[in-house]
Formats: sequence, structure tokens, C-alpha cells
Amino acid sequence: MLRQQDVGHRIVVRRIVGIREGRPLFSDALGELVELSETHLTLATAQGPLRVPVAQVHRAKRVPPTRRPTAAAVVALERAADEAWPAPTRGRLGDWLLRSAEGWTGRANSALPVGDPDRPLPAAVDAVERWYAEQGQPAMINTPLPLAAPVGAELDDRGWGSRPPTLVQTTPLPLPAADPSAGVASAGLASAGLASAGVASAGVASAGVAVELATVPSEEWLAVAAGRKGGLPDAARHVLTAVEQVRFAHVYADGTLVATGRGTVTGEGRWLGLSLIEVVPAARRQGLARRVIHALAGWGVSAGATHAFLQVEQRNTAAVALYRTLGFTTHHTYLTRVAP
Repeated sequence: MLRQQDVGHRIVVRRIVGIREGRPLFSDALGELVELSETHLTLATAQGPLRVPVAQVHRAKRVPPTRRPTAAAVVALERAADEAWPAPTRGRLGDWLLRSAEGWTGRANSALPVGDPDRPLPAAVDAVERWYAEQGQPAMINTPLPLAAPVGAELDDRGWGSRPPTLVQTTPLPLPAADPSAGVASAGLASAGLASAGVASAGVASAGVAVELATVPSEEWLAVAAGRKGGLPDAARHVLTAVEQVRFAHVYADGTLVATGRGTVTGEGRWLGLSLIEVVPAARRQGLARRVIHALAGWGVSAGATHAFLQVEQRNTAAVALYRTLGFTTHHTYLTRVAP
């Protein structure tokens, strides 16, 4: 049967749809698994969402995607993602990237093993361990799969651990039409604590809540990020702001920041990267995350981006389901491996 690790992947489900002459009748469904609970599973199929009670599932399994991305496509997207989340301390091992940011987030504190490390694989892993020891940090390596499967096998042999799988999801731009009541504005930013020189106009506010986009994050925005990521060292501010094309989304309600998001354009201008989409608990289930994403996507299109990407933990089924409704599908996955 299926597990939470299968969320975000393509599956086939054989379900019981009736009984005839004492024998069950079956129907097969193929699609991306977007939700899995104790009672139901939900697939995104070519005909639309399909919710199947677990009691009706006769058999289910993961199947390969219709088209696997090429190795070159995975490398290009991983490079664009690295540009969008730039660690302040960096090194190289042949083509491999070594990254450190005072321990703030796994992405900014792990090696990226794509390309040729310019030495045998065991020696490359030895060099990664030495480099991180010099930084006073545990060694970590992000392994995009299946591209970095040989690296993963070497790490298995060494007893390295693994964090939960992360889905790298993509979609073409522009996104499907947004709710017309969603607004994007640059007005009122002075009262929100944003310098007008750091504001990029992205439309006109309409009835309801407006999404404000700025080239610098407000202190309230940074506080939300700190709460989500467990602090905000100086290196974190570099990661967040040291990108040439970046926008920070703010949504206010009665003067209080209730939703945030970050967008970057990297990868030679092709890729809009979405990160830190956050809604405070009291304001959830009102469509604010969707509005933030649409606002950032609109800016990305205006900046020339043709596709969007994001990275989401496979176990975050609610986020995966939301992103699926916006057209995101899994491009590839990666594991963050941690030295013993």
C-alpha cells in the first residue's frame, strides 16, 4: 500500500466500484497523489481531482512519471535554486558546490553534488567532510534523485542519515487565472514600515486583501521568517536578500502582517523561485497563500520568467495539495543526507 512518502508522486489505484453476481468490479485510476489520510486518498487525474475511500482501494502503487527530466535539466534547476538561496560562505570541489550559512537551513548548509568533483567519489566525500569540519559544522549533502543516486549509495555505505524527502516542483508561467478579488498593491507601504524606494508596483489593490511586493523585507516579515526557521543569523539575511531579482510579499490585515512570501528570478532569467510562503495560524484557510503565490508569479512573468519552481517536504501534504491546484508537479526529489 501507499505511504506518506508517495505524496507528490504518480500512482495507479485499482478501486472497487461495485459488486456483480457476488464478485467485485474494479476501476483503475492514474494520477498524482496529493493527499493520503487514514480514510481517503486524493489523486489529481487528467479528468480532475478524485477522492477515493481507503476502504475501496484494492491495490495501489507508485509508477514512473510519464517523462523523466534529463540530467541536464535537473542540474540546471538545481543551479537556479542555489542562486535563489545563496549561502554566504562557499567553496567548490570540481563542479560540486560547498555551502555554509551559520547552520541556517539545510539548503544553505549542504554540498550540492552535481557534475564532476574532479576526483574519485570516496575522495570527494572525504573532502566534503573536511570542508564542513573546517566550518565547525556537521557535513550535509543534498542528493537530487535519481541523478545523485551513486553519491547516495556511497553515503549509505558510510552510515549517513537522511532527512525527509523534498519535492522539487515546477509549473509553466503564467499560473492559471487567480481569484479576481485578490489584489496586489504598492500603496500604503510607508505605513507598513517599508521604504518607498524599496517597493515595486505590481498592480492595483481590489476589494479584499492586497498583496504588497517590496525589494526589501520589513522587520515584521523577517520576524515571521525567524519564527518559521528558528532564528535569523546574519547569514540568513544574506541568503534572503543577496539575489539581484527578489521580491518579498506582505499581506496586512488591520495593520498586522498575516501572510508572507518570497520570490526570486534566477537561472538566466527563466526560473521564478517561490519560498517562505507563510500564513499566520489565525488567518489560514482564507486563500491568502494562493494570493501571495499569484502576486509573486505575476511579478516573475513581468521579469521574464517562463517557469516557476518551489521545494516542499514530501510529508507536507497540505502544501503539496495546494501547489497541485496551481499546476505544480514534481520535477525531481532530493534527500538531505547528514554525516553520522
